[in-house]
Amino acid sequence: MFPCAPGAQVLRLNALRLPLDHDEDALVAAVLRRLRLPAADLLSHTVVKRSIDARKRQAIQLSYGLDLEVKGEAAVLRRFSGDPQIQPSPDTRYRPVARAPEHWGSGGERRPIVVGAGPCGYFAALLLAQMGFRPVLLERGKAVKERSADTFGFWRGTSPFDPESNAQFGEGGAGTFSDGKLYSQVRDPRHIGRKVLEELVASGANPEILSLHRPHIGTFKLATVVRNLRARIEALGGEVRFSSRVERLLIEGAGSGRRVVGVKLVDGRSLEAEQVVLAIGHSARDTFAGLHSQGVAMELKPFAVGLRIEHPQSLIDQARWGARAGHPLLGAAEYKLVHHASNGRTAYSFCMCPGGLVVGAASEAGGVVTNGMSQHSRNERNANSAIVVGITPDDVAPFGIGPGDPLAGVAFQRHWEAKAFALGGGTYQAPGQRLEDFLAGQPSEGCGAVRPSYAPGVRFTDLGASLPGEVITAIREALPAFERRIPGFAMAGAVLTGVETRTSSPLRLPRSETFESTNTAGLYPAGEGAGYAGGILSAAIDGIEVAEAVALTLHRRHFPGAPDESACDPA
Repeated sequence: MFPCAPGAQVLRLNALRLPLDHDEDALVAAVLRRLRLPAADLLSHTVVKRSIDARKRQAIQLSYGLDLEVKGEAAVLRRFSGDPQIQPSPDTRYRPVARAPEHWGSGGERRPIVVGAGPCGYFAALLLAQMGFRPVLLERGKAVKERSADTFGFWRGTSPFDPESNAQFGEGGAGTFSDGKLYSQVRDPRHIGRKVLEELVASGANPEILSLHRPHIGTFKLATVVRNLRARIEALGGEVRFSSRVERLLIEGAGSGRRVVGVKLVDGRSLEAEQVVLAIGHSARDTFAGLHSQGVAMELKPFAVGLRIEHPQSLIDQARWGARAGHPLLGAAEYKLVHHASNGRTAYSFCMCPGGLVVGAASEAGGVVTNGMSQHSRNERNANSAIVVGITPDDVAPFGIGPGDPLAGVAFQRHWEAKAFALGGGTYQAPGQRLEDFLAGQPSEGCGAVRPSYAPGVRFTDLGASLPGEVITAIREALPAFERRIPGFAMAGAVLTGVETRTSSPLRLPRSETFESTNTAGLYPAGEGAGYAGGILSAAIDGIEVAEAVALTLHRRHFPGAPDESACDPA
């Protein structure tokens, strides 16, 4: 059993603000003033969060959260009773909910299978391995080194497009070629997100992600981290297999007795399992179709589509930081924008990549898909973001085969990706347009002040036909509105590139309170592809929670009299 007793009490002090250029001693001095303590009573301090307060551009501040060990902490808490910024520090230690006995596997127990090596799948496999259940992880694409060579080769025009090795498929999932953002708005009372960050640091991520308010890793660093995650899973008895695409599930029984008993791969091999975690990502369309043909429960869900927009990063920095733009502690500025259009649609920025690139993210031949990517340094010349508009199940219904077709959203995405492919000239170049021409409804002949970063390249045209009319109308109305928030946002020469269609999964695989499919026992839909996450951190958190459900089921089924660790679960 893991110890459940809390550690020594530590105080958490939040929202301690200091000037941007404060010296090293100012932080301790500010803590002593805030708590009204003599220096001898402050035994230790640890920065647990640092964010930027730029509400006043002429006086930008750093805001700190600190864990403090002080003499007489109980008296300090009584003195500041009712102060929300001074509280006992939360216990964020992760406690496994189950542990496989050392002999697990020697009695012929079938190892759990995890399908997909993105953040959800990797963290599900890591947790199962840490609990002793020796998972088998199956990934349809290649290891990250080979995958990166294929993807960058396609972007540069030196390699053909590979539908099994690209910006969507392969080790690390879609997040490998992104900004690597590590923050989320999901509710996390058990501090599982902290567990994710600590495991990423243990796998080579910069320790600063543990304290930055909006941490990110960046593409090249992510490649190193996922390789190390794989090595840690294997060192714990797990197994990772690449180029192993699942063709179908092996299912026995019917009705309430229907359950998964394994998977069949496209190469003809079959693997038996009592539990299969589906962490397939939002672009595994052939897998979605196969699951649907086998009767696995699925339903339509909302998503969004739109266009990528690029500005000079210096413009965004100036709008956010003012005279302090360029300060090393501030870095490249971000933005988040929303506009409620007069046609009833909402347009908003999505996946903003400071100092980044627009990249090709297709996973099927004959389609163009855009996405954004940044390195850790975020030092490219352009800022880019998707400007997207929500799509409802009613919008995609005409693209389905019959009423209620759960694959209608996939068909909708394919339609507009093929349209973008044609507008781009049929060579995987993306269709592009200068902002002023887009607003005027006239085609562009070439780029202006902002050179597009999209690889394999941009063909200038008219984007007015690249997406549904109501989406184009909402974006055209939103861009001048965003100008009022960020001066220069609607600048002549800013460039739009189409299309962004993979913001999230267009369907959901409903699951029960035990995380299993509502109509197929032993099948655990998880992460973005199943409709339960939206980004690296939330996908990893979901992977951990699903792994816990699998581990508890295995533990209680095979070792009904043995204690598990669930009493240590702080939830």
